[in-house]
Amino acid sequence: MNTISNLQLKRSTWQTATLLTLGFWLSSSLVLDWVIMPSLYITGMMKEANFTTAGYAIFWNFNRLELLAAAVVLTSMLVICKTKSNWCLGSIFLSCLLLTIALLDTYFLTPQMCALGSDLSLFASAGGVPYSMNLLHGSYFMLEVLKVLASGVLLNRCWKEA
Repeated sequence: MNTISNLQLKRSTWQTATLLTLGFWLSSSLVLDWVIMPSLYITGMMKEANFTTAGYAIFWNFNRLELLAAAVVLTSMLVICKTKSNWCLGSIFLSCLLLTIALLDTYFLTPQMCALGSDLSLFASAGGVPYSMNLLHGSYFMLEVLKVLASGVLLNRCWKEA
């Protein structure tokens, strides 16, 4: 029992903040992308006229949380790397990449998809989703995969730094 009680974690507050933020961000992204959106698609809500408004409201709120999480991760990576007296360029690059992905999702992809989604009723008789919407969905998916990979690498680095 003494061996267990003598173990102490030597994590800084910034490492803990990074771990918690990345864990929350990664889990909420996976829940949104793999639970909520497929559920809405299966139930047929995506064919409703008000889905674009509901989708924009969901993603507007989530994208703002992503921006906040990316700012916390970048700040904590800068502080961690600076206090260790050596700049961890890989970690800083990954956190900048996460911020860039959050900015692209917030200010480019989501508004573009919502704008195209509001016009989908005009294309309903044409027999499908426009090519540009599929291109935006593909871009969003690729950014999500990149975000999950970068978050996983940063989580692993922060966990091992203790």
